Amino acid sequence: MIYLGIDIAKLNHVASATNADGEVLLNNLCFTNDHLGFQKLLDSIASFSKEDLLIGLESTAHYGENLICFLFKRGYQICIINPIQTAALRKTNIRKTKTDAVDTLLIVKALIMNKYRIFSQQDLDSMQLKNLCRFRQKLMKARTKVKIQLNTYIDLLFPELQYFFKSGIHSKTVYTLLKETANPDEIAAMHLTRLSNLLNKTSRGHFKRSHAVHLRELAAQSVGTKDNTLSLQIRQSIIQIELYTEQLHEVEESIYSLMDEIDSVIKTIPGIGKLNGAMILGEIGDIKRFEKPCQLLAYAGLDPCVYQSGNFNAARTRMSKRGSKLLRYALINAAWQTTLVNKTFKDYFDLKIAQGRRHYNALGHVAHKLVRVIHKMMTDNVEFNLA
Repeated sequence: MIYLGIDIAKLNHVASATNADGEVLLNNLCFTNDHLGFQKLLDSIASFSKEDLLIGLESTAHYGENLICFLFKRGYQICIINPIQTAALRKTNIRKTKTDAVDTLLIVKALIMNKYRIFSQQDLDSMQLKNLCRFRQKLMKARTKVKIQLNTYIDLLFPELQYFFKSGIHSKTVYTLLKETANPDEIAAMHLTRLSNLLNKTSRGHFKRSHAVHLRELAAQSVGTKDNTLSLQIRQSIIQIELYTEQLHEVEESIYSLMDEIDSVIKTIPGIGKLNGAMILGEIGDIKRFEKPCQLLAYAGLDPCVYQSGNFNAARTRMSKRGSKLLRYALINAAWQTTLVNKTFKDYFDLKIAQGRRHYNALGHVAHKLVRVIHKMMTDNVEFNLA
């Protein structure tokens, strides 16, 4: 067997290869992160049989994804190495040395000494889902940040608005009004018929003429800051929010399309939904990465912290909240949705509540159960069958 280790970087990669006896067959090949560089690598390993060649790369954010796809599509066996493994091997050296050349040989050593798993088509599919779902999460966080800013601007310019729109200011009616004018003085001076029609049309008949009269009165008596620049900031914030909403819709449509193409037993879990299912599948990838459910729990950060000292052993501990935040979020959300439609999970949730657990604590226990179910389903490729 020939082992090829590649140290990934943004612009240039370095590769070295040895056989099982440690004989160096390729030493410090430097190649660029483009087609010419990738072709240089292919030419250098052309004499090696694909069946006898195992290529190892460290998991380094997005920098290695293009190379992984390039090699995978050409039939090479690829293994993604956890950087923790190479870091542990580096500590065994007497001298503190870290160079690209040394790192490639450490990756080779990690391939030889540790159990490895070959990159599969399922990994490639889940990579696309993972990237889309993480991008969606970033868009949601960005939109939430702008919404919070918008609340601040409205509190300064027209604080009485929150009393008029009791269901919240983040609605089509409020956005349309504030894009028209956010200044209380201008709202107070707006023609009653025009204001009434605007509110009635955007709220689908909920707001009547009497509401327009009341809104004008509030605007006339507003104690808000007389700062015209706030109107501009409010209008631009609303435009940003609407843009983020449009982008989220487009991303979610792409996620739905990918989920329709993927044949996974996880889709048979009642209440899990396409979005939660996509986040879970994208973050888990190939279930063979996790031999036991407890490993999947730890990866999601749902495993309990252990606190023990001397004769003391904590009876109750919090979840570790390490690992993938997005997977943890999706599992907790999916656990709640499943309790709403499935009796087995609902009974388990009620049992934890009866034992004195609080809502989110009980939901964490349900998520534990859901992880064990998902691990069994994906490992054995069986559909959900709990009544």
